[in-house]
Amino acid sequence: MIILRPPFNQLWKDKNPFDEVEKLRGETFRSVKTRRTIRFEINGEAFYLKLHHGITYREFFKNILSFKIPVCGARNEWNAISRLKEIGVDTMEGAAFGETGLNPIKKTSFIITKEIAPAISLEDFCKDWKNNPPSFSLKRSIIKTVAEMVRKMHASGVNHRDCYLCHFLLSPPETDYTNLKISLIDLHRAQIREEVPKRWRNKDLVALYFSSLHINLTRTDYCFFLKNYFPQTPLKAILARENKFLRSIDKKAKKIAERTIRKGL
Repeated sequence: MIILRPPFNQLWKDKNPFDEVEKLRGETFRSVKTRRTIRFEINGEAFYLKLHHGITYREFFKNILSFKIPVCGARNEWNAISRLKEIGVDTMEGAAFGETGLNPIKKTSFIITKEIAPAISLEDFCKDWKNNPPSFSLKRSIIKTVAEMVRKMHASGVNHRDCYLCHFLLSPPETDYTNLKISLIDLHRAQIREEVPKRWRNKDLVALYFSSLHINLTRTDYCFFLKNYFPQTPLKAILARENKFLRSIDKKAKKIAERTIRKGL
């Protein structure tokens, strides 16, 4: 399967796209045995390439034994981008996709997305809020926008699996609360179903909570997030219904912190 959009539909006309992606060179962001991510430019326009050469047997069976669906290629991200576009959640712009082979462990696939620029991750934008608090309006606008994005994503059957603030891009960086645009990126591990199981919904929410712990949010801010994630439901009812999950969220966030330290991230 090959999908080519401008400028690649013209650049690679009558060429083998799989040969062409192997020739692309640029700034390397990730390079492991079976996949690499690079940033490159064509005619002054920047793109990101994620090239997958299947998955190792070790990684495949590690996921299977952990009851996880292994990520075997670029299709996940392409489909997740398409789904988010359909429901009005800002995300990356897909420029090209290719997939060949039947064996999921050995198939080659790629995805090319346009760079979102200028932009800054919410992790970087918010990291100094403890020392330099934002305006009340800006903070509330960001919280509301993120809550609505995640709610729409989950309602459409998509869970991110890496739902941290670093994967929400604010653009342009100097925006004010009256003109807010946030895009969700890095969807290569996303899962797509008819309905997101509560377990996976909770994992996304815990990841988001964990990544917000150092930006000086208050209990009121977190309640404001819940009100926008669960719209048309009184806060008291939300707290009662989600009581078990909310009581466990700090413990779950601590596990993420321990895992992050263990991996040296």
